[in-house]
Amino acid sequence: MYTICGKSASMLPGNDDYPNLGIIRGQARGPLVEALRQRISQLEGVRRPKSDSPLSTGCDPLDQLLPGRGLHRGTLVEWLASGDGSGAESLALVAAREACREGGPLVVFDRARQFYPPEAVRMGIELDRLIVVQAASQADNLWALDQALRCPGVAAALAWPEKLDSRTFRRLQLAAEQGRGLGLLIRPEGVRQEPSWADVRLWVRPLPAGEPGVGRRLSVQLLRSRQGGGGSVEVEFVDEARVVHLAPPLARPADPRRAAGA
Repeated sequence: MYTICGKSASMLPGNDDYPNLGIIRGQARGPLVEALRQRISQLEGVRRPKSDSPLSTGCDPLDQLLPGRGLHRGTLVEWLASGDGSGAESLALVAAREACREGGPLVVFDRARQFYPPEAVRMGIELDRLIVVQAASQADNLWALDQALRCPGVAAALAWPEKLDSRTFRRLQLAAEQGRGLGLLIRPEGVRQEPSWADVRLWVRPLPAGEPGVGRRLSVQLLRSRQGGGGSVEVEFVDEARVVHLAPPLARPADPRRAAGA
């Protein structure tokens, strides 16, 4: 399994378990943001270039599905998950890995305390470029997310906001536009009919397993893009997580009448 949200809070490591991992636990809003700023400043040794070229999702078939052949800096991306284990978290982490290649940390907003850093490492995220924020309230969580998106030193921010009113959503979109990082929002598929300020909205669903030894298969549908376009693609995880490629079609079951010689 490649699910990030499926771990219990008790399994979340602390700084003693992973000394290079910055975990910022629940505090009042002011100290929370200040701690976040300090941690980001420690990781700002390499400034991200101000490039407008597309960012790969880490999955070439998905890049080809998107009108711009990738994601764009300074935007929000919604990954709609069809329940636990949908694969949305895995794809979002792969996209975050690509965003971090040019410098800057990934900031994860884990108010539910269910994020499991070793899974991020398996996806290719460098542990010393990872910051986990555990805010005490939903309001503080959204405020810290806003501040991280506005920071030019942040490569990507990952969060699980189930409810977003239009005003808050718009504020996050403007924050991402200002900071020029990538905002990755994992949300339940039930919000499909709600308005969105995300540049791209993708719906991720698991597919039936193929032959034994074949990687995990996912269906990714492009529900919305500011640049237009649409469609869907089936992808497959191989090498235990790091590589995502186009999923080959499954063989159709044999006709039982032909098998019997009818």
